[in-house]
Amino acid sequence: MGWLVPAVTVGGLLPVAVLVWDAYTGALGANPIQRATLQTGLLTLALLVASLACTPLRLLTGWTWPARIRKALGLLAFGYAALHFLIYLFDHGFSLGLMLEDVLERPFVTVGFTALLLLVPLALTSGRNSVKRLGFQRWTRLHQLVYLAVALGALHYYWGVKQDHTPPLIYAGVIAALFAVRFLKRRPTRKKASPT
Repeated sequence: MGWLVPAVTVGGLLPVAVLVWDAYTGALGANPIQRATLQTGLLTLALLVASLACTPLRLLTGWTWPARIRKALGLLAFGYAALHFLIYLFDHGFSLGLMLEDVLERPFVTVGFTALLLLVPLALTSGRNSVKRLGFQRWTRLHQLVYLAVALGALHYYWGVKQDHTPPLIYAGVIAALFAVRFLKRRPTRKKASPT
């Protein structure tokens, strides 16, 4: 299944092409910045959830292919998170002062920025050389930051919605279910005492 990762990568990049085309043709509506910000934010969260779903899917089904695409999904999620942040900076005139003020004063921005910062070391250590350099256990502990990042991403989405909170609550429910599967499937079972 050597085609799997390239197919996921190309499919994950298609929304960027659509977004650029919509911007070029003026199809982003009356507030293109807001629309682009929302789309890239949703894609970030959706891809993070998809990457988190790979291990539960493998645990439930025994399939091996989800593990092969987890890295690609995670890197795509980071790419969209970075694009989401760049659009935000563009909307604020690339003023680091305004950004810092926003981060310190608005919890909605604080949690989103924190989630992005948590994803940076994960993206930088996504290669096999990083596993060898850090050691598997240390690398695994580092990459458990994704759990906090996706939770903060869901909270960022919830606080950013002004009216209908149903979509972010659905995301939160899916994330909670994925965490539950991981916990229940990986919890060690007690061995029955042998009869004396």
